[in-house]
Amino acid sequence: MPKIEGFRVKNFGTLKDITLGRLWNKWEYEPLTPMTAVIGKNGVGKSTLFDAFGFLADCLNSGVEEACDARGRGGFEKILSQGQEGPMEFNIYYKEDGNARPITYELSIDLDASGRPFVVKERLRQRRRGQSRGRPFSFLILNNGRGLVWKGEKEGRQIDEEGEPLDLFELVKSIKSGKAREEAGETEVVELDDMRKLGIATLGSLKQHPRISAFRRFIQGWYLSYFTPDAARGLPLAGPQKHLNVHGDNLGNVVQFMEREHPKRFRAILSGIAEKIPGIHKIDTEKTNDGRLLLRFNDKGFNDPFYSQQMSDGTLKVFAYLLLLEDPNPPPFLCIEEPENGLYHKLLESLAEEFRKHATGRKGGSQVFITTHQPYLVDALEPSEVWILEKEPDGFSTIRRASDDPIVENMVAEGLPLGGLWYSDYLDARDPNAF
Repeated sequence: MPKIEGFRVKNFGTLKDITLGRLWNKWEYEPLTPMTAVIGKNGVGKSTLFDAFGFLADCLNSGVEEACDARGRGGFEKILSQGQEGPMEFNIYYKEDGNARPITYELSIDLDASGRPFVVKERLRQRRRGQSRGRPFSFLILNNGRGLVWKGEKEGRQIDEEGEPLDLFELVKSIKSGKAREEAGETEVVELDDMRKLGIATLGSLKQHPRISAFRRFIQGWYLSYFTPDAARGLPLAGPQKHLNVHGDNLGNVVQFMEREHPKRFRAILSGIAEKIPGIHKIDTEKTNDGRLLLRFNDKGFNDPFYSQQMSDGTLKVFAYLLLLEDPNPPPFLCIEEPENGLYHKLLESLAEEFRKHATGRKGGSQVFITTHQPYLVDALEPSEVWILEKEPDGFSTIRRASDDPIVENMVAEGLPLGGLWYSDYLDARDPNAF
């Protein structure tokens, strides 16, 4: 299962320039863990960080201009960090699997002469086989919609492009000259007809570009939860669906699919989920005359069942999250903003353990990324899994890993819960010589 080892975002809202984990030029940093949580006070930028992932997914699916306007973002000028002149930049460092050579994706977005957002630059890099040092070699370079792409598994040739983007003619000339002549037959000169669409969206649909296709599928497979209990209480038209959608309004359809395609596993899932939801001893389904599927929750204290329309927000959320973790083909990246909302505080540690078990399981579950401000959930996490987001006096956010503080590491090693330390302000920024 693919995993993000590092992520950098620049000029996106309050995130003027933050990095989580390892990048190709920050190899000494520890990579992101399979289970990652970002904590912080209200207004420090947790929602903005969550939306940075959503923005990238929207750019791939609908283009950068539409992404700037989607989900109430308000356009490029509203998203751009205040007082900054573009571009917005994103950097993803990831591996297709544990033994694969890491790939770096770089994206820059700015306004064109007409004031509309467009893709300034895209680049995909990967180290050559056996290469452990130095700059990764590019297999996709696009500047202003023009550039080169290497076919198949060819690594590509190193190009010094630290200054102004190279003109297409010069770029092609540099590739086809000298020692690179033998590689020229494996390259394609490309020019996109729409600079508001990502190059990986177009090139990733072509069979001759397997690495680009894999990365495109990776982002398309992300699950960013915008779950709302009211949506889950609806009665959708009958029809099985494989995966829970981002709002959760097809919860009954997913249950119908699981019941039909994986009956034994589904019964085991429902029994396991029932054990984790306080007061519930059984969950099953009931079909209506018109073919709809109702979720039925049997409470220990009552003879008659309750239906999803009668259940609390917290019960529906736990059921949806746990059902999502039991997806036979889970998403590679699962991102949830504040999963604790509406949940009983003693249930949060159990939920965090379920997230971690899924992320670190032998079968290679989803990489889980959450934002939270609930210490009870953080109690179940390790310092290496927790990142602290804070806002500086200039209004921009900074981020650091809890495990970077040796005092915090030692306290947790002595048995003190991490959430308790956060509640007691031990995770706040402070003078390292104060103790």
